[in-house]
Amino acid sequence: MDELLQILNTLKPGVDFTKETDLVKRGILDSLTIITLVNELKDEFDIEITLLDIVPKNFFSAQTIYDMVKRLQEE
Repeated sequence: MDELLQILNTLKPGVDFTKETDLVKRGILDSLTIITLVNELKDEFDIEITLLDIVPKNFFSAQTIYDMVKRLQEE
């Protein structure tokens, strides 16, 4: 989770990702940020994120992003 929080804080400094929820709806993560985040996650965690994974429920909070990463690592 620490690696994920570092990536998120680099992309959007000043946001408390440990507490924030509904990141997409609130505009914290926009489409450009999500694409950048996906590329960072692929590199950092050596996972393949497909278009089917890029849905709002997977980017609701830092925890849901982390859950997606863990799930993809296990596949």
